[in-house]
Parts: sequence; structure tokens; C-alpha cells
Amino acid sequence: MADWEGINEFVAVVEAESFTGAATKLNTSVANISRRVNALEQRLGSRLFVRTTRKVSVTEAGATYYHHCKPLVEGLGLAELAINQLHSSPQGKIKVTAPVTFGEQVLSPLMHEFLLEYPQIELDLVLSNQQFDLVQEGFDLAIRLGRLQDSSMMARKLRDRNVYVCASPSYIEKHGEPHTLSELKRHQCLRGSTKYWRFDDSGSDRLIHVDGRLQCNSGYSLMDAALKGLGIVQLPDYYVQPYLESGELIELLTAYRGDKEGIWALYPQNRMLTSKVRTLIDYLSEALSNNDS
Repeated sequence: MADWEGINEFVAVVEAESFTGAATKLNTSVANISRRVNALEQRLGSRLFVRTTRKVSVTEAGATYYHHCKPLVEGLGLAELAINQLHSSPQGKIKVTAPVTFGEQVLSPLMHEFLLEYPQIELDLVLSNQQFDLVQEGFDLAIRLGRLQDSSMMARKLRDRNVYVCASPSYIEKHGEPHTLSELKRHQCLRGSTKYWRFDDSGSDRLIHVDGRLQCNSGYSLMDAALKGLGIVQLPDYYVQPYLESGELIELLTAYRGDKEGIWALYPQNRMLTSKVRTLIDYLSEALSNNDS
């Protein structure tokens, strides 16, 4: 353990740029900091600081040593934190972002139940369709839907979701039912921000160009239009599942239903997954699986 002595104090002096600041940070005396750093310099046989009455400067050897010691000190702190968390209830603030509609309809109720179960947790839930830089914006977790873009984030799949093509009985009675992908061009397709719908055609991924009288970036609006018989819509299960079960919407082109898409929890790759965040991810995974629709 002697090889570790003085390293924590050394790192604190570098970051505080003074022995007094390091003593304050570590809640000890300046004399103790000085004694530990002096012993470290003697063991290494190198001066780590140039001390004057006005300031403390890091030597070249000190800068090199700091570069290698900093990750070790951080790792030791994280290791002790991990052990402490094994014996304590999750607590503290979690900042999460999720898409608006999924957040309002699916995620928020689960988050409320989570807060009831873990009273020492504080939650900052940001619902936005903007994909934030998690590290820069201080997010612990992001919920993302569908196919993930290349990312430096770690990802865990919480659940799969189905995407359905459907229409109301009144629309089908008036305009007929498409049985092949090519027949979609003869129908009113209620589309969002993209002109293409994704299908599975005998195991091959196909994008089909669709068009219609209504384009809207709100899934709720498109669902309402479909219920009123204005056209065919392609939406995730959490929009349309109740209406498929009630018969107010009818699934179409079932032979071409695409692969299930993921609901993902993303978190920064180089950040240790804390107990509170891991607990939330586990909770959401179980809750969404039990609520699979």
C-alpha cells in the first residue's frame, strides 16, 4: 500500500494549484498534504512541484506523473462507490430524455411508479424529439426508439416494438384493401416526416414510397385521421394497439410486417453505471416486458 501513499494528495494539489486548496478538498491539514507529497517525491526521486511563496507549479515530471495517476485515483473512487452502492438504496437525481409521444404515453406512467417505489430518487425527465449530446447536456440516460445510429453510447434493449400498417373499416369499405406493396400507391397514405415506409418483403428490407393528402409530424394526428377514415397509416404499437383490439382499426399487409424495432436505453460509454441508473434501467426493462403490446 506504500506505493499509493501521497498519490491522492499529489493529484489534489495539481488540480487545486495549491497545497491549501488540496487540504481543503481532502479535509486535512496543509502540513499533512506537504508531508505526503514530500515523501512521494523522495520515493520517486523526482521533484513534482516548483514551490514559491506565491504559487505552486507542476514540473515536467509532475505533469507526466499526474497524467498517469489521475485515471487511477478516479478508478479507485469509482470502485469504492460501487461497493458502497451494493449496501444502500438507490438515491439521488437521474436526468433522462425520451421522445415526446412515447414519453407521455408509455414512459411517464412507469417513471411515476418508479418514484413511488424509490422515494430517495429525484427525476429530471426531458421529453423532446431532439437527440441531445448526453455528456454535454448532463443526461444519465436516453430512451431511443427504432434503429440506432452509430454512437459512442452504450445501449441496452428494453423491449421490442411492432410497427403496424392499418386503416379503419370505413376506409377499407370505401377504397378496398391493399394486398401487395405496389398497391399502396393507389391509396391515401397518411405519412409523417418521411416519404417512405419500411417493410419486410420475403426477408428483404424494402422502403416503399407513399403519398397522400395528409402529412403530419404528430403520430396522434395521423392516428385520428386513420380512425376517421382518411387513409392508411403506419405507426408503432403504442399508438394503435387499443384500436386494433377494439376493431376500430384493421391491420393491413400482415405478410409484409417488418421486423420488430427496439426500445433502447442509452448511456455514456466511459461513465460507470451507477446503482440508481442501473436500477432504473432494470425497472423499465421489466415493466415494459410485462406491458408488452
